[in-house]
Amino acid sequence: KRWLRFLSVLIVGLSVALPAMAEIEEIVVTATKREESIQDVPIAVTAISDVQLERAGINDVTDLVRLTPSFNMNSSQTETGGTTLRIRGVGTTGNNIGLESAVGVFVDGVYLSRPGVALGELLDVEQLELLRGPQGTLFGKNTTAGAINVKTKKPNVEENEYWANATIGNFDAYNVQAGANIAVNDQLAFRISGAWRERDGYEESTTGAESRTRDRYTIRAQALWLPTEDLSVRVIADYADADERCCDSVIVTDTILRGSGAFVAAGLPADGGAASVGTTAFNKREGNAEQFENGFEQWGVSTEINWDLGWGQVTYIGSYREFESFSVQQSDFVSLDVFSVPSTSRVGNPFGQGRTSIDTWTQELRLQGSSDRIDWMVGLYYADEEISPASEGALELGSDYDAYTSVTAWFGGLLQIPGIGALAGVPLPTGGTFGAVLASPNPSRAFAGGANALGSFAVNNFYQDGTSWSIFTHNVIHLTDQLDFVIGLRYVNEEKDGRFEQAAASNPACDNTITNGNAIAPFSPAVAAFTIGFACFPFAASVDNTGFGTPREFDDTFKDNELIYTLKTVYAVNENINVYLGFTHGFKAGGFNLDPTAAVNGADPRFDSELINTWEAGMKSDLLDGLIRLNASVFLSKLKDFQVLEFTGVQFQTFNVDRVRSAGYELELLANPMEGLIISAGLTYADARYPNGCVEFDPMSAVPPAQLCGNSLTNSSRYTVVLGSQYEGTVPGTELTYFVTANYRFESDRRTSTQGTTGLGGPPNPRDIQEDNGKFDLRIGIGGEEGHWSVELFGNNIFDKQTKFVTFNIPLRGTGATGTISRGEFLEAPRTYGITFRVNY
Repeated sequence: KRWLRFLSVLIVGLSVALPAMAEIEEIVVTATKREESIQDVPIAVTAISDVQLERAGINDVTDLVRLTPSFNMNSSQTETGGTTLRIRGVGTTGNNIGLESAVGVFVDGVYLSRPGVALGELLDVEQLELLRGPQGTLFGKNTTAGAINVKTKKPNVEENEYWANATIGNFDAYNVQAGANIAVNDQLAFRISGAWRERDGYEESTTGAESRTRDRYTIRAQALWLPTEDLSVRVIADYADADERCCDSVIVTDTILRGSGAFVAAGLPADGGAASVGTTAFNKREGNAEQFENGFEQWGVSTEINWDLGWGQVTYIGSYREFESFSVQQSDFVSLDVFSVPSTSRVGNPFGQGRTSIDTWTQELRLQGSSDRIDWMVGLYYADEEISPASEGALELGSDYDAYTSVTAWFGGLLQIPGIGALAGVPLPTGGTFGAVLASPNPSRAFAGGANALGSFAVNNFYQDGTSWSIFTHNVIHLTDQLDFVIGLRYVNEEKDGRFEQAAASNPACDNTITNGNAIAPFSPAVAAFTIGFACFPFAASVDNTGFGTPREFDDTFKDNELIYTLKTVYAVNENINVYLGFTHGFKAGGFNLDPTAAVNGADPRFDSELINTWEAGMKSDLLDGLIRLNASVFLSKLKDFQVLEFTGVQFQTFNVDRVRSAGYELELLANPMEGLIISAGLTYADARYPNGCVEFDPMSAVPPAQLCGNSLTNSSRYTVVLGSQYEGTVPGTELTYFVTANYRFESDRRTSTQGTTGLGGPPNPRDIQEDNGKFDLRIGIGGEEGHWSVELFGNNIFDKQTKFVTFNIPLRGTGATGTISRGEFLEAPRTYGITFRVNY
């Protein structure tokens, strides 16, 4: 209510300033694959211009949260594979290449199939459009939450252009961008642009390792050919490379086993390899791990052909992209040698063991036209994606592995079970009795028959070949001069072939534990299952054994099809006010959990497709003769079979939740209260949650989805407000111009983990909530009258508000079942500041 009051007071105040106000410029968007005024499009869409992107310091999609309240993103263990995009609180948790994003990203009409592929530089951008709500009828794939539509600047056949900018900032940040437009003649032009960005990490470990660094470059080349007045051909090629350090976490709630002396009992340092924990670690942004590495290389080429036939227009967009990322990590998040994704492959992979390769080919053909009573469009879309030759994930166990698991599994769990001593006389097939295990300072190794886990490893390869084709139509029927009816249909057919093959593995400690566990199972199945689960960490276990919870290879097919549709009515109250009411049925394909734990114990590695039904009503208005723009929308989205990924501390689980909902409203205000001043305000209220009774309870699931019911979705704030202002003027007595841009983003509290509690009916997960917070950005610039040069000072999050993305269970460092859990957090960016120089001719 207070934000509604604030907006109402602001509108009244702007009305008083009428004599000095200026009319707001028209904004043209392509949200419906046609060029239309943003005020005429019956879609909740925010358009961000190239100037807005520059003055907000937006370098990639991760920074968009500064400008729009409905958008949210986070990165966890890797940026290339663990980034999640959300709109209206809805998104798909990352960190599994088998999951596609609920927020589609399109650059010059080309679909980027994973958030990691879309994390390249926003270079030479003309406009970015954020479309809220399902967009599947017009945008090819998987846009159940919304879409980001990026349009880069086309080559210009009329004049040459040269531009460059350079930025220097804290954390030793350097950013250089440059480009040129070459007009050969009135039919042919070329445009080339490039960017290089480097920055030290804003997190540092007690070991000296850095995290959240930047070291990347991008180049894009274009050609535009206009052979006739009715035909245009645009070809775009781009290449990007990154070699970065990401992503360590801080340990904020450590296991109670630390204080009990369990680590010392196992022969490890008393802190268990975590010298920095708690609030101090959070405030200092200090982790405990060795170096993380996370880089990528990608390139692509696309062709867009537009042909005006007079009675209609033909558009063809074809593309081919290759994306390859790698990850080298000590993924235990402590300074001990527990386990790691090694830098040298055991099977000759030059990128190391954590590698993902995606090749994507897309084709789209549209035919559209207009008459007095109908604007029509029909089209075909085809996409072929190959995760090939392999998505390779490998893990190697270190010298401290078995002692580390002794702390959690034995000292923190099994040895606390009353009566376990009664098993002491049970003989073990590897020699001795269970009593020797109970008396050992390292029970994990003793139960493995003395086998050391050091050097145990597995190299796991994942493959997926997917094809998607669809036929679609989108039509606007003008029933009267004021009333339109919109109908859009798309039939989608999806097919994916997925398989998991283990290239190599060796883990004698696991093999021996299974043998001994089977001997113990008749006396205590719980002891057998618990010990095998820790000794046979599924990412470093062989598929050839038969232990409970150990990996299983699979080779299967996923198929699905769906009719997506949208129905809307649009009514022009007058030439300045439009209202609309609509319903959209959307779809996001299911697929495979490409993880070694996906098929354990005979589980189905597939997950179902996600469906969404959204009701939405909105208003687009230019008030007071176009001096104030006020847009509003209300929405209700109901999702079925919502796709969720959860890390348990031992494995990644992907599952579907029967019912999820997101409901709320959005307000956007834009005004020019005086010459040179632009004020904007945006408010999003989104109640995105798992409703009570969202799924039936499954007692056999390690992560019962029923635990989610009644909780909000991860990283979904109910209230988010973005306020912005920009003032431009001339320095008195000179020809110099200046500007001041300020942005403020406020968000209410949000949950930062998938599970709200440590177990069904258990206590809340420690430090799960990110409290409400506000961040303030400021940029001040001065330049020449013709805009040929400028110098700008900037600060982002200038009050250095430290917040977190994600809270999770530290692997193998305690369990929720025994109340010994340890929690880590991935942090958002701290204060950054610097200076930018620009030239443009």
